[in-house]
Order: sequence, then structure tokens, then C-alpha cells
Amino acid sequence: MTDISERIPLIKKIKETTKKRSFSKSNIQKSLFFLVCSLIIIFFIIKLLIIQPKSILLPRKKNFIFFVSDGTGPNYLTLARNYKQYITQGDYGTLLNLDSYLIGTSRTRSNSSLVTDSAAGATAFSCLLKTYNGAIGVDPSSDPCGTIMEAAKLAGYLTGLVVTTRITDATPASFSAHVDERSQEDQIAEQQVNSGMVDLMIGGGLQHFVKEGRKDGLDLIEQLHANWTVANDYNEFFKYHTQLNNTENDLLPFMSLFEMGDVPFQIDKDHMDYKGPTLKQEAALALELLHSSTKNERGFFMMIEGSRIDHCGHNNDAACIPREVMAFDETFEYVKEFADAHPNEDFILFSTSDHETGGMTISRQITSDYPDYVWYPEILNKVKHSGQYIAHEILQNNDIDKEYIEQRVFEGYLGIFDYVKTDYQSVKALFEVRNAGKLQDYLNDMVSSRARIGFTTHGHTAIDVNTYLYANSESLYDYAHKRVGGNHENTMFGQLVVDYLGLNMTAANEYASKIEHKPITNEVHLDIVDGIDYHKNI
Repeated sequence: MTDISERIPLIKKIKETTKKRSFSKSNIQKSLFFLVCSLIIIFFIIKLLIIQPKSILLPRKKNFIFFVSDGTGPNYLTLARNYKQYITQGDYGTLLNLDSYLIGTSRTRSNSSLVTDSAAGATAFSCLLKTYNGAIGVDPSSDPCGTIMEAAKLAGYLTGLVVTTRITDATPASFSAHVDERSQEDQIAEQQVNSGMVDLMIGGGLQHFVKEGRKDGLDLIEQLHANWTVANDYNEFFKYHTQLNNTENDLLPFMSLFEMGDVPFQIDKDHMDYKGPTLKQEAALALELLHSSTKNERGFFMMIEGSRIDHCGHNNDAACIPREVMAFDETFEYVKEFADAHPNEDFILFSTSDHETGGMTISRQITSDYPDYVWYPEILNKVKHSGQYIAHEILQNNDIDKEYIEQRVFEGYLGIFDYVKTDYQSVKALFEVRNAGKLQDYLNDMVSSRARIGFTTHGHTAIDVNTYLYANSESLYDYAHKRVGGNHENTMFGQLVVDYLGLNMTAANEYASKIEHKPITNEVHLDIVDGIDYHKNI
């Protein structure tokens, strides 16, 4: 049957017109929909480009903080943890901050010995190679090797060194200089300030930068003021430290060497009117200056060293060790919190030691009878000063009597009341012959024997040391842990820095090859007082 619209032309025309109008209306709706969507997309693109350009145009900054707890073996961490548990009245669940970040161990031997020194140990970190004991940024043939700090600077990162020893000492020097022997500290100082590879230096060691301490009589500080911000005393340091988060001017390059030699031991700082900064305060200022600098376009690399832990071990000073370790531990946690406070940047914190010092044992047999399974942190807590400090003070006197030795030294400084006649006689005899080293040994052993802590050497040992890792994102932590978790040679950790920051070690090696590294002159060392320092630059 034929459709009625086919038979009546008017109806057919009306139907066709209706279809066209319906089709036209549908097209308009679709066009409006696509127009609105396009406008929304354009709006968000403009917003991102104009209002938030940095999130699109700039990559995330990368920051690497390399911690070195010099001379710290696993035994030191146990001692410090037990000590912390005692002074805080905590139980076995009271831990060091570092305990949460333990990821493995490091093998420490050098190219020349199964027992490394700090120079070869730090050069393994910085140059990614094994070298001989005493070498600073040079390979086994004494040829300069580029360091990860130099590679970072060449790649556009800012760089910094924060220590509690001389800034020219083995560990910081191995990241920032190249000399055949670590005793060339005057030359190390010149390289550090003239190379342009170090943006920030905080610590001790001013003696190697001023004419009073340098063999050649040069004053490097006088040459720096035009280019560097110099804050080489306590007041100047704290002038900038109190301005944290409020620094308007870019202060880099920045130097604050507030001690002629090493920074005092933490145990001495705690019981004297010390006006200088702690390691945590040093790190806080360094972080702020590097992070807030207008020159900070890619991020920064910084090495932070708990330098004097090692010196406690060299001196066999059991009471000195936990205070230094805890100061380092607090610094690591502070930097971790800083990283967490900046989630829009990437941070990796890695910590290890160059070696263990002293061969320290926790529990000690002091008689021929079978020993008790004990040690006594409360004995260490009573001590008010390092053995080095006490011995030095004793030797400042022209004469000392029984009352001075027993009341001031034994009771006042060491917190020991069960001394015997031979203790007084021994200290008096060592004073009379001015034997600083043996005097310090005797005082330290009075403490450690009572605490049941033992030492096997005044030098280093070959045991593996701990490694620790933190990153401010899970993916970044996994990236780093995959590379350095477990047991590794100490040359592997610098490779993590190279991979993470995308560094060119070939360029760093080419730069280093031009450095004059042979010894030029004999040098003085003002930090060794009265032959009392067992470290003696080794």
C-alpha cells in the first residue's frame, strides 16, 4: 500500500522540511558541545602556562646529601643506642634515628692495605676507585681523579661541605681537592677556594687559610672577600643562622671556618661555655643557603661529616663516642625533615662510614676470672669532658697536688669516686714527665675499664661498616635501594650519585688532570697540641 505522503505532495514536503530542521538542530547542539569542551581545554592550558609555568617548564630539582660518620663501626651505633636508652630511661625499643634507615654494609679496604685510612676511604666515595692510604683525590699512580662533587658542579649543581674537623682534613679534601698526601693541607686549602668547585664550606681549619697557620705566609681569606661571604667566627656564623628562611641576598659562595683547628668534641661543648655551633646548626645553615640560592637551578650536592667520632676512637675515649654519634644522628634526622618539607623536589640522603676506629668492644674482661656479661653506660654518663681536654688542662699547670687530681680530675671531670692510691700516683708521675699521650690513655682507661668497654688499637680496623638510606618519595627510595642496598665495596656509593644526578665523570677527570698535586712545601699543624692527638693526620 502506498504511503499517504507519497500520494499527497503537501504532506511529503512538510515531512522533508521537518527532517531538515531536526538534522540542523542536532548539528547545532553538537557544535555547541564541542565548542564548550574546546573552551574548557583552552582555559586550563592558559591557566597552566600563565599561572603555574614552573610546574611545566622546569624539571624537579635533585638534591643529594652524602653523610660520612668518620670512624664509626656498627659497634659505635650499639654503644650510642644503649647510651641513649640509659639517659632517656627508655627500653630496648628506644632507637637512634639512623636505625630506621639501615640498608646494608660497606667493605672498606684500600688499594694499599686491608685496613684503610680516611683519605683512601673518602677517595673511594668521591672518585669511585680504590687508592693508596693517604691519597686525596688521586688514583694509585698519584694521578688526579675527578670527584663526584666536581662533576656535580660542572653539571650545574651547587656544592657544599659541612664538617666538625678541619675543612682540609682527609674526608672533605677528598671530595674537593687533589694532592698526593693528605698532609698537604695548605695546598688543599688553595684548591678549595680557587677551583670554583665548592660553593659552601662550614667547619674548622681556618689555620690553613691564614698567614698565622700557613707555611708560605699567604692569607687566602684576604683574597676572598670580594667574591665570598666570609663568616669565620661564632658571631658571624650565628648572624646568618638566625636569618634562616629570611635571607634576602644570595650569600654563595659562603665560608664559615669558626675554629683554627678542629671543632671541640661534643662532650666538651656540653660542659663548657662554648659559643660555636653544633653539627646540626652547621647543616641547617648550609641547607638554607644552598636551597634558597638564586643560583640553585638544578639542585645541590652536599657532603656532611661527623668528623670527630673518629678522633674519639683514636683516643680510645669511650665517653666521647656516644655524644659524637648522637650529634651526627640528630643531624641526619634534621636533614631528613628538611627533605620532607620540600616534596616538590627530590632528595636522597645516604650515610656510611669510611672505616671503624679503635677496635672497640662493648663488654670487657678486666680480671682473670670468667667475665660477667655486662657493660655500664651510667659510667660514661658521669664523665664531663674528653680525655684530651682533661689531659691538656692538667698539663697547663706548673704543679698539681693530690687534692687537684682526686677532687677536680677524678671526681669532678670523670665522675669516679672509687679511685685508689695508685691512680693518683700514676697521674702525678705522667704529669711530671709531661707525657700527654699516656696521661690521656690512663684517664680514658679509668673510665672504660669501669664501664667495661675495651679497645684493641689507637688506629683503624678492617670491619665492614653500616650504610643508611632515605629518600623523600617511595619510588626514589626504591631506585636508590636497588643500587646500594646490601653489602658493597665503598666505590659503589659514588656511582649512585653519578647515576641519580646524571653526572659526567669523564669531564670531571679532564678537569682534575690539570691540577698541580705534588707536594710543594712542608706544612704546620696547629691542631696537634702537646703531642696529645693520636689521630696525627693519619
